[in-house]
Amino acid sequence: IIREFPFSRLVIIFGWIFTFAYLIVGRAIIKLIQKILLRLGVGIRRIAVLGYNPVARGVIAQLGSDPQYKVVGIIARRAPLELAVKYLGNTDELKKIIQRQRIEELIQVSTDSSERENFEILDLCRETHTQYHFIPDRLQLHKTKIDVQLISDYPLISLRITPLEGWGRVIKRVFDICLSSIALILLSPFFLLTAILIKLDSRGPVFFTKLDDGSPVMRVGMKGELFEFYKFRSMHDKTHMLRYTTLAEKNKRSGPMVKIENDPRITRVGRFIRKFDVDEWPQFWNVLKGDMSLVGPRPHLPEEVEKYDTHHRFVLSIKPGITGLAQVSGRSNLNFEEEISLDTFYIENWSLWLDIKICLLTFGVVLRGKGE
Repeated sequence: IIREFPFSRLVIIFGWIFTFAYLIVGRAIIKLIQKILLRLGVGIRRIAVLGYNPVARGVIAQLGSDPQYKVVGIIARRAPLELAVKYLGNTDELKKIIQRQRIEELIQVSTDSSERENFEILDLCRETHTQYHFIPDRLQLHKTKIDVQLISDYPLISLRITPLEGWGRVIKRVFDICLSSIALILLSPFFLLTAILIKLDSRGPVFFTKLDDGSPVMRVGMKGELFEFYKFRSMHDKTHMLRYTTLAEKNKRSGPMVKIENDPRITRVGRFIRKFDVDEWPQFWNVLKGDMSLVGPRPHLPEEVEKYDTHHRFVLSIKPGITGLAQVSGRSNLNFEEEISLDTFYIENWSLWLDIKICLLTFGVVLRGKGE
């Protein structure tokens, strides 16, 4: 605006004053909007308290006066004699209660559970995407990835499952949109060439979008939601289900995943495009649509997810990726538990720089032809 240089030092002073004032006004407006939405019932969090003791009574009283929360009730081994809120049921029915009552946050105040039970509660919260909090008897904060706030006189400790919340999720989505758009534009001539080669090599469609029975190819994405999955066809048409029947004995992976050794279903062109991961290029469209991310756990088959244990389902807390930490750390040589461990580490320690490093490592792996 000021078309002269150098400008007066008063400009810096006025800039500081106006910035300070506008920040205060902006935050006041946001608070006002939040208050109006809460009065309309928008944004209220459904919360349950696990365990019942004097601490639980204080937490319930405090949250009961907070318009951001609706205390649905108490979950305990047995129904308390005097209770200000509804008794929801026994701790053995925790999963059913969370799903039936649509619980969004869980505060554990009871410490009489065993270590194994506490891990089961945490795994269950991860599986059902329920925000987990706990209030300790003694303030021992020797862990990382925690947020601490006070409810009445009690320290409320929240475990941050992943940095991919709030601005982290926004930054990752912007990164995905920018790079997937560029990739689709730059690779479009090679898309056409690949499609021609596939049609010349074998009968069938260019893309693997239909199963043997004609139903669409689906993958399990974030929070267990199914989405249509795109991939260049690298196998003979209508041979997908053979992996579970005549070729099942050639499976070289333990656990829920299936990998066929010397797979006879793969075509000549399919073997080449798999070697350099060309068959996965159409997934950039899945990224642009928002079903997937550039970096994340591998896309999950519905029949595989059905066999997952509770702690395996933690990988469903974020979007699957075209590439990931497991893919650049051993490819298909990793066993299933090792892959889950790497994906869990990625989710808990995400950063934009980590995504960039994984993308660069993937580029090197692809150029060396390390695919299957």
